[in-house]
Amino acid sequence: MKKILVIVFVLLLTATAKSQQQFTGWLASFNTYKLDKNLSLHFDAQMRSTDELKNIQTILLRPGLNIHFSKKVIGSFGYGFIQNRRMISTVIGEAVEHRVWQQLLINQKFGKINSSHRFRLEQRFLPVSKIANNMLEQDGNKFANRFRYFTRNIFPLSNQTTFSKGFFAGFQDELFFNIGNNAAVNGKTFDQNRLYLSIGYRLNPKMDIETGYMNQYISGRNKNFSNIHILQLAAYTRF
Repeated sequence: MKKILVIVFVLLLTATAKSQQQFTGWLASFNTYKLDKNLSLHFDAQMRSTDELKNIQTILLRPGLNIHFSKKVIGSFGYGFIQNRRMISTVIGEAVEHRVWQQLLINQKFGKINSSHRFRLEQRFLPVSKIANNMLEQDGNKFANRFRYFTRNIFPLSNQTTFSKGFFAGFQDELFFNIGNNAAVNGKTFDQNRLYLSIGYRLNPKMDIETGYMNQYISGRNKNFSNIHILQLAAYTRF
């Protein structure tokens, strides 16, 4: 009897939760430009599609400055410009989010495996949109804070002592937590998770290309959530 009650309870929870499944594509470029021994510039640019690759959903531009405390520890701060496609009723337009961010990156090596851990804080200025004259207009901003923990691991698929060229496998995961004014986002502390598996090729010590599958789980308001399947193509440069 207890087992039956548990099954019924789980089914009721599943029935009340609203899930959204999507398939999208992301293009990304991550770049580091060394200025001197202790400073470098960071810049990443991304373009993300809507469901089934029909339209451009997001354009993201994120410059920053890196401070190299050592070969293993890097602090950074910067700005993020995020333009999103948004629809209210049947009206479609663009909405821009501005972010300020700070992070600490710790690099480690375990045998042939290169591992990194990133701790990032974001101050987000989320756009508030309204319909005016049958067009989407921005009507101010809502402020929210977010914390992100990211880990990335590279597994060289060769026997080189120093990995400078060849194929590699990648695994990364990132957790997102709202840490202030949660009502401006989904009303919860947990925001989303991004799990990513990839295969890549290191052209030389300064450039990698890779492609892979990302699963993005986004927690919405109440019991709503989105499960997004993403095909990503990315390039990494280090100058």
